[in-house]
Amino acid sequence: MRWIVHSEKPLYSDPWLDIRLADVELPDGRHLEHRLIRTPPGAGAVVTDEHGRVLLLWRHRFITDTWGWEIPVGRAEPGEGPAEAAAREVEEETGWRPGPLRPLLTVEPTPGISTSVHHVYRADSATRIGAPEDDFESSRVDWVPLERPRLDRRGRDQLRHDAGRAAVHHGPGRPGQSLKTRWLVRVIARDAPAGLRSAGVVFRGTPSILHGQDGGPI
Repeated sequence: MRWIVHSEKPLYSDPWLDIRLADVELPDGRHLEHRLIRTPPGAGAVVTDEHGRVLLLWRHRFITDTWGWEIPVGRAEPGEGPAEAAAREVEEETGWRPGPLRPLLTVEPTPGISTSVHHVYRADSATRIGAPEDDFESSRVDWVPLERPRLDRRGRDQLRHDAGRAAVHHGPGRPGQSLKTRWLVRVIARDAPAGLRSAGVVFRGTPSILHGQDGGPI
């Protein structure tokens, strides 16, 4: 069943958000007003090293008042390709320049209300460049062993409580599947290393490896 959009009325716009009110016709002929948000694409990377560790940021998200391990990710600038944006975000947020990037997955976490799409890449190495340019992004940047992230009972209960739905695509043009997750999506990527597959990759407002409930790393 396909919903038909007859018109869109702009409500608010800035460089980050374009909020609109759409006149949508349902399959049975009824009309409804549906708010939607158009956003620029985002890009980030899962960067690992030869010691079986992944490069993560430990940070606080004020909107949900939660702490979590996250991969570096951010908005692609106008005219910037997703791979270029992913490499830039890793370097700016961590101070490490990733090695060659290859596509891992593309996720559309909130297709019911927004066009938000995140392109996530994989890199098997990184070179230390210096201190993070965006030092306000996180409380800590660290190489975390892949076998370390685990959810305790409280974390699993919270994951089930906050579960949402998302469309996951394992590469361009491949339709994905919907999975229940913490906020947006938990995916086990087919081409991820064994440690990452066993730990899982958890995506929230921005992709992250593990969600914590207090200020201390898990």
